[in-house]
Amino acid sequence: MSAAISSSRPPGSRTAGVLPRIRQDLRRHWLLGILLVLGVILRVMTWLAYQPALLFIDSFTYLDNIGPLDPSAGHPLGYTLILSFLLGLGGLSFVTAVQHLIGLGMACALYALARRWGVARWLSALVAGVVLLDAYQLQIEANILSEVWFQALLVGIMWTLLGPRRVHWSWAVLAGLLVGAAVITRTIAFVIALPVLVFLLTCGGAPTSAARWRQAGTRIGAALIAMLLVVGSYAAYYNEREGEWRISGIGSNMLYGRAATLADCDRLPLDPEMLTVCPEEPKSERAGVDDYTHYVYGTESWPRGELPDDVDGQKVAVEFGRLVLRHQPLDFAVATLVDFVKNFSPVKETFPNDVPVERWQFQTEYPRWEHLDEDARDYTFRFDGQPPSVREPLAQFLRGYQLSVGYTPGPLLALAALAGTAATFGLGRSRSSGLRSAAMVTTGIGLALLLGAAAFEFSWRYQLPALVTLPVGGALGLTDLLGGRLKGKQRTALAPFPDPVDRAAMAQFEQRYGPLEGHPLVVVIAAYNEEGGIGHVVQEVPKRCGHLPVTVLVVVDGASDSTAAVAAEAGAYVCDVEQNRGQGAALRLGYHLAHRMGAQYVVSTDADGQYDSRELPQLMTPLFDGSADFVTGSRRLGTEQTNSPVRWVGVRVFAWLASLLTLRHITDTSFGFRATLTDRVVRVPLREPQYQSSELLIGMLARGARLRELPLSMRLRSSGTTKKGRNLVYGANYARVMISTWWRDFVRRPKP
Repeated sequence: MSAAISSSRPPGSRTAGVLPRIRQDLRRHWLLGILLVLGVILRVMTWLAYQPALLFIDSFTYLDNIGPLDPSAGHPLGYTLILSFLLGLGGLSFVTAVQHLIGLGMACALYALARRWGVARWLSALVAGVVLLDAYQLQIEANILSEVWFQALLVGIMWTLLGPRRVHWSWAVLAGLLVGAAVITRTIAFVIALPVLVFLLTCGGAPTSAARWRQAGTRIGAALIAMLLVVGSYAAYYNEREGEWRISGIGSNMLYGRAATLADCDRLPLDPEMLTVCPEEPKSERAGVDDYTHYVYGTESWPRGELPDDVDGQKVAVEFGRLVLRHQPLDFAVATLVDFVKNFSPVKETFPNDVPVERWQFQTEYPRWEHLDEDARDYTFRFDGQPPSVREPLAQFLRGYQLSVGYTPGPLLALAALAGTAATFGLGRSRSSGLRSAAMVTTGIGLALLLGAAAFEFSWRYQLPALVTLPVGGALGLTDLLGGRLKGKQRTALAPFPDPVDRAAMAQFEQRYGPLEGHPLVVVIAAYNEEGGIGHVVQEVPKRCGHLPVTVLVVVDGASDSTAAVAAEAGAYVCDVEQNRGQGAALRLGYHLAHRMGAQYVVSTDADGQYDSRELPQLMTPLFDGSADFVTGSRRLGTEQTNSPVRWVGVRVFAWLASLLTLRHITDTSFGFRATLTDRVVRVPLREPQYQSSELLIGMLARGARLRELPLSMRLRSSGTTKKGRNLVYGANYARVMISTWWRDFVRRPKP
């Protein structure tokens, strides 16, 4: 039958269905689309302007090492292996084309990641726009350098940690492998291990029980083993080739370069060998870190005195550097902090004694490195069969763009870092929204890389990893601090039941529990990140009510903690929904699941412990004796504990409004402990993800349900924090939903 139906579809019907979705996506993500088009145009211009590729000083080292694969050549072999593979498919121009495509892919991935965590579309587009439009990013993509691939690994690490709703040990393994790959691509990546491991410890909430500690320990152990597998294997290869357990040939020269600019040679306890490497010039007249690292260390005139034949100059430099750091830690800390702050300067300029910013700017002539013996022409002919060339009109445009508006201002990155840090420390809604760990790992990776690089020297090149980390961390932080005000409108209405999320959750639920029948009374609890209290709430529900057994069903609304596991351990049936959609969506799904379980009666209560489940027999009495179809408690008739005067007033205002709209006396519209007949509640079209209580109340009354309010008690929340947001904003939307539901169900609904 299905095959016949499929074959009877008119030609092009599938295409006709796809095109409207494409148009809808384009309208929805129009800002990203514009930025993406501009990013493509800029990358095509860059690729055409500099053929076959830009070659920096380090590029020659990478290209020379493709055959030998010498781990001591100066850089880890990660990028060299990638370069070797790509050059097997094409020339240098092919490599830069691939790197430009990676730049576009990273922008789209960052946009999707930000949207996945609830960041507004316009703000997510700005996150992507940093990568799409920054001219320094474009320039580095045109270079034969490892930066773009290192950035891509960072994006992959962030997606591995933040893409899945819960990070199980398998995701931790993948994250560890990617961190290891990043270390053997750029050695500085070892500093990101700390924020990654802290995230794996806290991503399900702070460990407060033995089970949570075991889960966190499993994640951390899996990630560490994966990291060590990659890094250890590489170190073993280095040891086999060079007889040393190392990752890179670089290290001693960078340590010496920083120490040489700081050393107080007259005050340090230097032995005769160390005196030969300590600069003679006063500190105020010394060159910069880059000069001592690359143009003094290891040259024929260094060290300035003869060393004994059995003394290794490299080991002397390392010992000298360590001694300076031990005796002048404050000087080292100040120098590091000064170089770190330079990343947030309003204008990109060359600071005294630092690496020239011109190295990372578009030039109208092909760059030449006069102090090197290598000729770029030899390399471009060898690897691409053409001489290096510059299309001057395109190069002039790119240079003008870069020097005027085509770069990310430092203060903008500083703002992003501050917003991400604020969320990391639990300001705003981050403690309850799950944004805290997400902001911590993205911002932490970016700041760790900037600080780690600044410990050795400052270069605008070392700022580039921050372009893919700090903006997304800042967007998460701003979303945490400002919430719905960034989005411009509240969450959209739910699709009619069942939508794809509902169907997937029901299928998973039935696969887990099998056919379910014979549950006459089901208590539905919607829960989001309530692991601290859900177990007690479930256990407090009576096992029987009157002559009926009681079943507890917890619908976990895309939680990022262990709410589902705790609820199941407490004895509840658990429907674990992949996506966080709001309490209204979770309760609607719970009502329909209860109906499938054969429930005649369905009760709803909150997961925060505010309602006394021991009052369940009192709540059910009007349903059992047939005097009501819909029963709800009332804090005004019963007892109420509150610490919010605004909400105290709101309860009375909305009760008056509901009474006016429905012409019935109502004292409490938002009491969460309710009971009704299951076959009635599943016929109410519930569409509100958040403000569902008034929608259900008015929807039931519009369909002729007999309402009964009972004097029940309401306590203060026993654990966690409220998900309702700010009082005034919540109240305005609650009133909007109440009036729109009344208009839909009372005014426009046809009379039966």
